[in-house]
Amino acid sequence: MERTIPLAERMRPKSLEEYLGQTHLAGKDGIFSKMIRNRNIPSCILWGPPGSGKTTLALLLAKTLRFPFFTLSAINSGVKEIRDIIDRAKFQPNAILFIDEIHRFNKAQQDALLSAVENGTLTLIGATTENPSFEINAALLSRCQVFVLQPLSEQDLLTLLHRAVARESADKNIRVELVETDALISLSGGDARKMLNLLEMTIATATSAPVVITNRVVIEVARQRTSRYDKHGEQHYDIISAFIKSVRGSDPDAALYWLARMMAGGEDPQFIARRLLILASEDIGNANPNALLLANTCFQAVAAVGMPEADLILSQTTIYLACSPKSNSAYTAIRKAQAAVQEFGDLPVPLHLRNAPTTWMKKLGYGADYLYPHDYPESFVEQQYLPDALEGAVFYQPANNEREQEMAKRQQKRWKK
Repeated sequence: MERTIPLAERMRPKSLEEYLGQTHLAGKDGIFSKMIRNRNIPSCILWGPPGSGKTTLALLLAKTLRFPFFTLSAINSGVKEIRDIIDRAKFQPNAILFIDEIHRFNKAQQDALLSAVENGTLTLIGATTENPSFEINAALLSRCQVFVLQPLSEQDLLTLLHRAVARESADKNIRVELVETDALISLSGGDARKMLNLLEMTIATATSAPVVITNRVVIEVARQRTSRYDKHGEQHYDIISAFIKSVRGSDPDAALYWLARMMAGGEDPQFIARRLLILASEDIGNANPNALLLANTCFQAVAAVGMPEADLILSQTTIYLACSPKSNSAYTAIRKAQAAVQEFGDLPVPLHLRNAPTTWMKKLGYGADYLYPHDYPESFVEQQYLPDALEGAVFYQPANNEREQEMAKRQQKRWKK
């Protein structure tokens, strides 16, 4: 029986000590490690790319704590199955319900969980590859904490590869020589399951002994596997990646080809529109602010029209975004600002910027010496807006495009005055 179980399933760690990656969650001082020590797990959403260990982490939590554990797949479960588990959980304290791909639940299915999560009948752990802000309704999301998982690092994948080769050699009683690993790691894109599946197929298709794993052999096997589009499998992620990178790279023809591939495979048009909406800010930004407006209109129009006509709306938006000037300055600026928050913590707001709704606060100096910009020429006056520890810090660097350079010139002119 053990030999027939897929390698990815056989390689699931049996304890948190074996778990790779996500040290901020599962490491010795990670959030989940502390929760286990306190035996207190809140309802939460695990958000991360495929193969990053969401399901494994949920399984390890339940196994370590020995709490009752129920699972549902959002692909083939409905309100009836949810209510059945809630009824059973009422008689089992600390019950955990794990829902894989929870983003596929509709509003009615998500609403069925609300009261049980709120009153503590069960602890919900949902796993999703999609942004919870888009896919989880606000009422359920407010009752859960969101934990973000990152793709596995190259070192994590390499460690897993060596473990997997040893396991497969022992289980199948064959000799496997791992000569090269670059192809397995790069083709996985940080997805442990994808890497292990590709390794297993490479070993299974070998025609000689010992089995020698090289980059050339792996690439050949990968080509044979990726001939079809599977909207629920890895092709879903590979082709949307190629689509977004084509738009980012200003190649409308390539972008339209990948769009057509997704349409032919039955991909959800709203999923594509949502990705374009994100790209409009991340990769175009203030180089062409109209891109975000069009992308948002596209998202709304696709939801209203549906298929098959939605392909025209997606085509128009794809072409416009691909042909737009590009800038990732908004993306890099907020990441720098977030890094400063992580490094410096909660810095105090300068007194002159603080709100002073009471006389007592005014006596303490709240709002004192604040200069009201509209009282000055061009509604601008020089004063400090950042905390003292960050005075002079620069997060936003205008990209080299006409619109942002013009904005930068106006800003520089103001500060010079």
